[in-house]
Amino acid sequence: MTMIIYPKPEAVVQAQLDAYNARDVDAILKTYAIDAQQFEFPGKLLASGHAEIRPRMAARFVEPNLHARLLRREVIGHIVIDHEEVTRTFPEGTGRMEMTAIYEIKNGLIQSASVALGAKVLD
Repeated sequence: MTMIIYPKPEAVVQAQLDAYNARDVDAILKTYAIDAQQFEFPGKLLASGHAEIRPRMAARFVEPNLHARLLRREVIGHIVIDHEEVTRTFPEGTGRMEMTAIYEIKNGLIQSASVALGAKVLD
């Protein structure tokens, strides 16, 4: 897989968001370092490395209405914080939830991503 090194932290995070909304696993992985980690805030490890991130994302991408809408983005040096509203298909039905994601960028790629999830609101 060809890795793209993004010149600005917000550029790699935007590419990750675009790949998420396109449900493109390969494009998502191009934004993450090979040994990147994903966490649920405050420190629960969800996936470590491409081998674990790939199936996690592939499972999420089968949801027919999956979409993340950026509400606000803050950039502080190599840290990018996104506040999003995510539409999903939950076991209970279709709905939305707010999410805050904190990305640590190193060498132009996402090294770690931590997400804090809000309450589900069903349609």
